[in-house]
Parts: sequence; C-alpha cells; structure tokens
Amino acid sequence: MAENKTKKTKVSVASFLGAIEDPRKRSDAKKVAAMMRRATGKRAKMWGSSIIGFGEYHYKYESGREGDFALVGFSPRKQNLVVYIMPGFDPFPALMKKLGKYKTGKSCLYLNKLDDVDHDVLEKLIGDSVKVMRKRYKVR
Repeated sequence: MAENKTKKTKVSVASFLGAIEDPRKRSDAKKVAAMMRRATGKRAKMWGSSIIGFGEYHYKYESGREGDFALVGFSPRKQNLVVYIMPGFDPFPALMKKLGKYKTGKSCLYLNKLDDVDHDVLEKLIGDSVKVMRKRYKVR
C-alpha cells in the first residue's frame, strides 16, 4: 500500500508564512490561520512543504488505505489561496450561497484573495467543517 505523500513536518509555520513575498497573500494567510486556530483550538503545523494544517484525524477507506491528515488547513499558493474543507461542500449549501466569489474542487476552496469572500461566512464554514469532521472521525 502506498504511503501518504503529505505528512506533518517540523518546519516552522511562522517562517513559512513570513517567507510569502506578496504582502496581501501573507496577510490573507495569517487571517485564515487565525480563523482555523479559533475553530480547532489547535496550533498550526506544516503538512508537506506548503500546507498549513490544524488538528489531525485518522482516516481509513474501504480499500484499506489509511492515514492521517489535518482536520482543516490551507495553502497560500501563487495562483490561489486554497482552503481545505475536508468533509467537502455538500453539507454547507446555505453557507456556500453566501460566501462570495470562489471555485471548488472535492475538498478544496480556491480563493483569488480573501476579500472576494465574506470573512464571517468563511469562518463559519471552517468552524462547521471542523464540527462535521469531529463527528465522523477520532480527532487529535
């Protein structure tokens, strides 16, 4: 069975955030980090080389594949700020309607900039996704 490529690392989150060249992206990342810290009560950890995650859960698929991942997280990429909403977006239709301008993947929320969305709605989405994950999985 293949191992998960994205694992928790010892890299400093503060150093990673401080190295973001674009001041707006750096500011957006710090604001999202604060939202996730409030939602989880956990400190940020780096997952792989570019994902900042909060909390942790263990998953096991029917196929037998299992692993650990962040309960909620984000990655300040060059093109987008990517917010990882692990249960996906189906549980949150009302919030998604009020959120603002975004694109989604299965569990990825792609934002061009934080000002494209309602910050209060985003924080509620993050908090509600954490609640869903805590009901579904054993969370650390």
